[in-house]
Parts: sequence; C-alpha cells; structure tokens
Amino acid sequence: MEGMYVSRVINTNSRLTPTEIAQYREEGYCLPSGPVFAPDKFQRLFDHFEKKLADWPKDQRPEAMDTPHFGDPALNEWALAPEVVDLVEPLLGPDIILFSTHFICKPKGDGRRVPWHEDSAYWRKLLDPMEVATVWLALDPSTRVNGCMYVIPRSHNTGKKGFSDYENVDTTKSVFDSEIIKADRRDELAVPCELQQNHCSLHDARTQHGSPPNTSDIRRCGWTMRFIPATSRLAAEYTDRQVMYLARGKNTLGQDLADPTKDYSYIIEERKRQGFKAH
Repeated sequence: MEGMYVSRVINTNSRLTPTEIAQYREEGYCLPSGPVFAPDKFQRLFDHFEKKLADWPKDQRPEAMDTPHFGDPALNEWALAPEVVDLVEPLLGPDIILFSTHFICKPKGDGRRVPWHEDSAYWRKLLDPMEVATVWLALDPSTRVNGCMYVIPRSHNTGKKGFSDYENVDTTKSVFDSEIIKADRRDELAVPCELQQNHCSLHDARTQHGSPPNTSDIRRCGWTMRFIPATSRLAAEYTDRQVMYLARGKNTLGQDLADPTKDYSYIIEERKRQGFKAH
C-alpha cells in the first residue's frame, strides 16, 4: 500500500476548549460542544449510512459493521475531514493517522448491549505505544432511553490502565463475547454520554465504557473514528490485515499507509477468514 498525504496543512485552531482538553486528560473522555459537521454534510453522511444499512446482510447484526471504510472509501470524506481531525489534534499532536472506524447500530427493540470494555484490550498486540483517541459521532440521538454509551471517568489512568481482566458473556445478548470483570471496574461511577444527532464524544482507548441494550422504539447508531499519533507503530504481524491512512501532518515513522481513495474490501474478507478480532 502506498502512503498518501491527505493534507500537509496543520490546523492549530483546536475545536476543543481548554476545559474539554483538561477533562479528556483527567477523566479519559469529554463531550465537545456543538455539532461536528454542517447540516448538509452530516445529512449526506446519514444518507450514505442508510444505504449501507439497507444493503447489510440480514443474517448479520448491524452492531457489527467493523472497519466499513476499508471497503467504502467514500466514508473517508468524513473520517478524514478537518471537522473531525481538528477534534483530535490537541490530544494527539499534529501528525495523525486514522487507525479504524466502526458503525455500532443498535436496532430499536432488540439492540444488544455493549459489555464493559477498554478498546486498548483489543489492540494490545497491534499498537505501541497504546495512544488512541476515539471520536464517537451520533448518527441518531443517543440517550439513556435508547442505550447510549456510559464511561467510567478516570478508569484510563487507574487500576490496570487499559488492560483489565475479562470474562466471557452471552453473545446472544451482547455485541462482544467478553467483559471486564466486576472487581476491575466501578460501575457506580459510570456517567452517560448523551448526544444529539451530529454531536460527538471523545474517549481514550484505555477508558472503560459500555452501553445497555436498546429496548426502546428509537434506533441508536454511532460511528466511531479512531485516531493515533504517527508515533504509534502498528505491529508488523498485522500490516496485512490493517489499513491506516494519514489524516494530517507527517508519517513520522515511515509506516506502510494506504491510499484513502482505494477499495480494500479484500482485507475485510481476509480478516474474517483469519478470525481477526479487532474492535
């Protein structure tokens, strides 16, 4: 895969306030104020997702639309947009790589719960150092009624700092097959990340988070976009199954980055064939 610069212009105008940056550092998450995209740009993304969902295999759960941008380069218009990258630059620095994305769409009535987890636990063999900022963009309103995400503040920097112990859970009710054991988390401290459409939350990869099932009559869909600083290295044994794009600045380690205009659907299939579990 050939490296490709999306933009050489480094925008130092942070979309985050000093208070939001401090909260992210101290609490492991924040909820930036205001919408992410202009209304027309968000509507085009929403319509694009609706078409993808309509074509999604009926025998597969819609919560499991992992790395959709690998096979749909049109999504990179939004994932690599300045409106998004400006959110993570004050957290990661000027040299930024798009590591992964994931649509987590909980249908109304039977949307499955997301067990308590740390993203870092899924990526412990992939990245060094473990420094990932996730933008969680609400395509639908996300509230306590329809199963919004909850986070446990400061869990990114306490306890086992992103690498808790896990136990198996019922996959007929849960999106993932494992969950942080209760002894390693503080459920009573959990706070809801309620979001309007086109608003987002940010969280550190080591922050414990999860969400209850959606038993309401309102769908809940979010799109996670995961970014790393260009100083984080992808382990060599995964370079044939992981697509990464330069979002801003320089490819400081000279890693094998992909062209965001190309279709890498074959890598999605190869990951499935090898039973590759990312997140």
